[in-house]
Amino acid sequence: MGQPRLVWLLAFAALLFGLAMLSVTIGTRNVAWSELLAALGGARETIGEAAVALRLPRTALAILAGASLGLAGAIMQGITRNPLADPGLLGVNMGASLAVAVGVAWFGMSAPQAFIWTAIAGAAVAALFVYSVGSLGRGGATPLKLALSGAATSVAFASLLLALILPRADIAGGLQAWQIGGVGGATLARIMPVLPFLIVGLLAGLLSARKLNALALGDELAAGLGENVAAARAFSALAAVLLCGATTAMCGPIAFVGLVVPHICRLLVGIDHRWLLPCSTIGGACLLVTADILGRIVARPAEIDVGIVTALLGAPFFIAIVRRQRVRDL
Repeated sequence: MGQPRLVWLLAFAALLFGLAMLSVTIGTRNVAWSELLAALGGARETIGEAAVALRLPRTALAILAGASLGLAGAIMQGITRNPLADPGLLGVNMGASLAVAVGVAWFGMSAPQAFIWTAIAGAAVAALFVYSVGSLGRGGATPLKLALSGAATSVAFASLLLALILPRADIAGGLQAWQIGGVGGATLARIMPVLPFLIVGLLAGLLSARKLNALALGDELAAGLGENVAAARAFSALAAVLLCGATTAMCGPIAFVGLVVPHICRLLVGIDHRWLLPCSTIGGACLLVTADILGRIVARPAEIDVGIVTALLGAPFFIAIVRRQRVRDL
């Protein structure tokens, strides 16, 4: 079984490489392969070579954000044993967005580090709130209760965010554009401050595979096998919160990547998180780069932000999961 899983993992990696090459060549002006190779060698003499230089950070940002959201979604589904878990559906991304909006509107926040820490704190508070609400009543945190509490929290936070920024004409335009979720305008200076947080989150998330496999057996059996259930859940959740908060601070809230990708990867490599997590990481990067490419093609010469494209792709997928009425078996 290990060999087919490895084949799928390598296929995703090859697909990501091909998509990255397409991402730096497709746009308002398509770039020839000769110009791409020259630009990668440092040339900046033609318009095409200059375009490649601008698209490289954008492609890198799409890869990092997609990988982070794909991994975070797989972790959240493993922690909650909920196939509908997703940073967007559970209100984590919106919690990070609301925290950033409060920081900008009330405290004049502008430093990149402040954005990152504030978004991470907002994501953590939102995750704790949704899980606490979903745990109330009989049965504890069931998939349906978590999905409903997450959806209600997302709507409430979105309403609060709008109420906060609409009266502020000086910040409304920038925050509303950021809230859509996108990777346009990326630069190395924009990526570097958040890179350490993403690296730590990605490493911690991948290292949580064994813990998530234990949690999948149920809390009692996991404890019987010697796993500290609370510590395992906290460690995995911390990785997901770091990834969601840092990505939201960088790109704005992007939904459905963490929902769609783990489901596809689970069909290909199975439920073992040692394979599922790296597959979801690479698959998330593939999905977001693809969404960015589609956003440039369908509205050329204008662009559609990736947050809109992923919503259009993910909403039917979410409806299909719900209509299957087999949530407990996934």
